Order: sequence, then C-alpha cells, then structure tokens
Amino acid sequence: MKIRGFEVVSNYQDQGINLPRRQTLASAGYDLEAAEDITIPSIWRLNFVRIFRLIRNGHQIFERDYEMAEKLLKPILVPTGLKAYMPEDEVLILANRSSNTFKRNLSLPNGIGVIDADYYDNPKNEGEIFVQMINYGVRPLHIHKGDRIAQGIFMKYLKTDDDDPIDRQRISGFGSTNENEGH
Repeated sequence: MKIRGFEVVSNYQDQGINLPRRQTLASAGYDLEAAEDITIPSIWRLNFVRIFRLIRNGHQIFERDYEMAEKLLKPILVPTGLKAYMPEDEVLILANRSSNTFKRNLSLPNGIGVIDADYYDNPKNEGEIFVQMINYGVRPLHIHKGDRIAQGIFMKYLKTDDDDPIDRQRISGFGSTNENEGH
C-alpha cells in the first residue's frame, strides 16, 4: 500500500527523470531536479527596469507601463516531471536550496511552494510539480536537466474544530483552486 512518495508524470515517462532522494540520513528534504534544460533570465535585464527608473525619477507611469512590467516580471516555472502522493492530512512543502540563493542568485518568489494532497492526478495537468524561480543575479542562469533546484518536505498539518472547506474538489493549481489556472 502506497502512503507517500513521488511518481513521474506521463509527459516525462522514459525520459530519465530521477525520483527525489534525501542526500543524508538526517536530511528532511527530498531534492527535486529540473526535468529539462531551461534558462532563467536575470530580472535586471527585463524591460521592467524602465518602469523602475520612471518610478524612481518621479515620472508619470501609464497603464500600459504597468501592464508591461506585470507581464514581464513573472517567475519562471521550472518543470520537475514529477507528481507527489500523500495522505489527505499532509502537504508537500517546496523549499529553496540554500546553495541557490548563496551561489546561484535564485529565489523562490513565493517563499515556499505548497503541494496539497488533492493536487495529485488532478485533471488539469496530472499534478505535475513546477518550481517557481526568479534569478536576481545579473547574468542569465542556465539550469540543466538533472540539476537540483529545490527540496520537498512532507509534513502533517492541523485543521480547526469547525473546518469546512469551500470546495471539495481541486480543478487546478497556482493561485487558487477556483481560478482554473494550471501549474
């Protein structure tokens, strides 16, 4: 009987995706790897810097400027090719690796990622896990397939005495269960 673990999603079957492993006996996190090569551009090379200059110098900013900046300044979604299964009262927390910030200038803009138990095998994308990343260094960063990009930690969570979820079925991922936005 399966309790918790990782599986490769169907889009990445037979593509050499490694299931996450802990690096030492006392490690809490399972290292997640990138499923493919990807380049994460430096935020400083994006056009949003133009908006920053306008703000800093007190110039008028128009709606099209805001829209352009919001469109450009989004995290890059790095695919893992994995999905996670766990009991209903557990969550998989995605955390940044300490070497990402210190050596690679990579950050998880959401602080942590939360993968709920009901995300597994959802109809929108099979529950594939993506890691949101921002490169705050000055150079583009090339991530290669198999590079360790984050760590996943399974945890129990608690519910309130009067717990009554609004929705009982997950449709999608990022942002909200109700927004129909996929991971």
